[in-house]
This record gives sequence, C-alpha cells and structure tokens, in this order.
Amino acid sequence: MKLETAWLLLVASLPTAQTTARMRLWRALKAAGAAALRDGVYLLPDMAGAAETLAAQADEIRAAGGEAWLLTASPLDAAEVGGWRQLFDRSADYAALIAELRGADPAAWPASQATRRMQALWRRHAQIVQTDHFPGESQRQSQAALETLQTALLRLTNPDEPQPRAAAIARLDRADYQGCTWATRKRPWVDRLASAWLIRRCIDPDATFRWLADAAKCKRGWLGFDFDGARFSHTPSRVTYETLLASFGFDDDAALVRIGELVHVLDVGGVPVAQAPGIEAALAGLRDHLTDDDALLDAACAVFDGLRRALDKNATEIDT
Repeated sequence: MKLETAWLLLVASLPTAQTTARMRLWRALKAAGAAALRDGVYLLPDMAGAAETLAAQADEIRAAGGEAWLLTASPLDAAEVGGWRQLFDRSADYAALIAELRGADPAAWPASQATRRMQALWRRHAQIVQTDHFPGESQRQSQAALETLQTALLRLTNPDEPQPRAAAIARLDRADYQGCTWATRKRPWVDRLASAWLIRRCIDPDATFRWLADAAKCKRGWLGFDFDGARFSHTPSRVTYETLLASFGFDDDAALVRIGELVHVLDVGGVPVAQAPGIEAALAGLRDHLTDDDALLDAACAVFDGLRRALDKNATEIDT
C-alpha cells in the first residue's frame, strides 16, 4: 500500500569532544522542525527543502569528524502514519501564542514599543510555521488572531489608514491607464510610495501625482489610491500596492511580489521580511529630510529601483 507522506531519516554520530558541532546540529534541526527519535536520529517528512537541509547537516557532521547517513524511511503500515505525524504537531505552540495574543491590549503598549512588540509576535508565529509540516486549523487560528491584533493596533496608531474593502479584483489593461492623474494622501509613507513607484515604473510611465490634504477632495477623473473610497485601496488580504499588483497582472513577477510582502509587513504587519527594516529606515530618513512630496517620491523610486534589481539578481542566481 502506498502511504501519502515520504520520510527522511538522518542518523548522526559525532565525537564526544565536538560539543560545538553537536549544538549547531541541534539548533539547525530544531529550526527545520525535525523530530529527534533518539540521540543522533532525526526524522523529517520529505517535503520541499527537507533533503537539502538534512544533506547540509550531514556534510557539517562529516566535516567535524563525525559520521552521517541520510536515509529514506517509511512506516510499516498506515496505522503508524498518525504516530509519525503526531511528532510534528505544533498545536500547543500555536495555542500558547494565541492565548498571549488574546490577552494583549495594544492600547496599553508604550507607543515607542508597539511596532516592535507586534513584529516580535509575527516572528514567533513565523518560527512555528517554519516547523509546521502539516498545517491545519491551529495555524489558521494563529494567523487570524495576529491579524485581529494588528488591525486593532493599526486603528490606534494610524486612524486615517484606509479600511480593507471586500471586493473582487478585476484584471485591468494598462493601455487604458496611460497619462492619468493619480491622487493619494499627502506625506506618503511605505504603501503610498511603493504604489506610486509601481504606477510610475510599471503601469503609467507618464503619470501625474497629486498629494491631497483631504482625500475627500479627490477630483472627478483622478485615480485615487490608498484611502477610503479610492479606486485602488486595501482589501482584506492586500495593501494598496498588492491590489495594484493584482489589478494589472504583475502577480507573477517574483521581485515585485516580494516587494509587496515587504510593503505589507511595514504597512499593516505580517510575516517579517529580511529587507524590511533597512528599507523602512531608508524611507524614514528620506521622509524626514524631504518636505516636498514629489521630491520624496523621486528619491523613494531610487530605493525601490535598487531593491527590485537586487531581488531580480538574487532570483537569477538561484535559478542558475
């Protein structure tokens, strides 16, 4: 009988004196979510990246003077599958995080610490997800609880941010959106700057931008973005940049999508992105220095241009 999950087994032996190598091995396999069956015997479901992870650790063990064997494994019958999968149950980890989230009151958090606290909670969630090889309802509930807390914090710290709008995203033809006037709130921050960059670089190269002190004064014929009632704004799962990405068919561009993940986490929170703190610091410096919004956009475009080139280069190197 064919069992639905394939499994990998790493059997390792290190010299007693190699305590540093032993600790590195333990940390790496814990981060990968491997189950320790006994000292030196580790199990992972054969899913994306698992073989590479275990092979890399096998190489490290041999380099430290130890021995390592990487094997395929399978339970003798289907009844054993549940027991093997139970070794990877992360529901208790999710439950502990959810309990903390439901007890949190962002209104009581010091303003200077609120963003860092929220990012730390997202990182904890991401660490659990990374080791959760059989995701289920617990992961969904943890994600939902984080999003609820993030929304509560956002309403406290950014009361003028647009509220998500539930609506299907229609695919639009860029040819119909050339030489337009695009309008958004003045003193743009990450989502508005990234959206304007995407418009200028990928949607409407001849776009004119208007920065509004009052979004209600967006004129007829202007294309509003990132405010309540705008043509393009937040949806329940997307920030404005991601809405534009999906609307104009760029959701298969890996670099642009990765930038969307970065914009998302900086604008409303979410799973951390490695480059996000650096980009946030660069944009904050520009915003503090440049009082003219057109000049701010020009400078921000250079930041996003560089990020896109770096992400494109990284994707090319991985592919080759």
